[in-house]
Amino acid sequence: MPINCKKQTLPTIEKEQIDLLARLSNASGVSGDEAEVRKIIREEITPFADSVETDVMGNLIAQKNAKGKCALHVLIAAHMDEVGFMLVDKDSEGIYRFSLIGGIDERSLAGKQVLIGKDHLPGVIGACPVHLSTKEERECILKLESLRIDAGPGCTDLQLGSYAVFATRFQAFGPSLIGKALDNRLGVATLIELLKHCPEHIHLTAAFTVQEEIGARGAAAVAYNHKPDLAFILDSTPAMDQPSYDNAENTQYRTRLGFGPAIYAMDSNTLYDHRMVEFLKTTATENGIPYQIRQPGGGGTDAGAVHLSQDGIPTATISVPGRYAHTAVMIARKSDWENTLRLLTASLDSVSQDIFKNER
Repeated sequence: MPINCKKQTLPTIEKEQIDLLARLSNASGVSGDEAEVRKIIREEITPFADSVETDVMGNLIAQKNAKGKCALHVLIAAHMDEVGFMLVDKDSEGIYRFSLIGGIDERSLAGKQVLIGKDHLPGVIGACPVHLSTKEERECILKLESLRIDAGPGCTDLQLGSYAVFATRFQAFGPSLIGKALDNRLGVATLIELLKHCPEHIHLTAAFTVQEEIGARGAAAVAYNHKPDLAFILDSTPAMDQPSYDNAENTQYRTRLGFGPAIYAMDSNTLYDHRMVEFLKTTATENGIPYQIRQPGGGGTDAGAVHLSQDGIPTATISVPGRYAHTAVMIARKSDWENTLRLLTASLDSVSQDIFKNER
């Protein structure tokens, strides 16, 4: 049941939202080939938006107009794309060399199932079996050059340049959400809900961006073309809370499952506007929403491109923590997703130019 808070009744994650997340997670959307994800989003948001368009880059951009004049223009961006693969050469019958799209740990690939192309043809990432390997080979870390995608003898005419994704199917059980591409389909699902329930005092540009995993390329075009007053970026961030960290301080991210949305102070591309950070922290506290500060350090989000656009855009990033990012499966907590949605809902309800009454 929704809870009553200082500002308004905050939303909850129900079966409807989880079913949508499952569809988004299971869809194929490698950077540069986001059409399947974009179609699902368009179907969901069109009845709730004043306009919906796809720009030259492939970003899906929805506008929700304010009711009054001189409204604050808020951009919220969530990237649609996921890490994956591209077929680059044919070795033999149904066996293909491939390249990585986005940051993927090569050590995790052997034996993983994939889906190839728009028809989702099945394949397996193969490597030499351990009992047939030499001692020297067993002692070496598997490299991309020694891996192949095996689609079987019936798939001899796959086009080079075809994309492939992990074949993992979404599951929700107990407190956990498990699936591929939860980085960043969790953010996408959150933005869909925010658009559906947008407050009337702001003008919202909801941008479902492309090619974030290879350099926040779509977000750069969105920020330049729409020039909002401020921006919120929705993403997922690694949770560094596995058992190996129990006896040592986590100095990389300090982000943990079950502790709420992660608010960024700094990453490798952005020093965040402290006024935006304080606004999110204050909003969370006033509404009883748990949150955590992501350890300042590496990584990056669409904020890296957005905050530098034109003469600068005040920007904040809020992420849902997850384990095992950029592998065949991520695990996240429903409560963290729900509290991320609540924090953004409460923030949009109260956001105003007063955030910037003090100089940065």
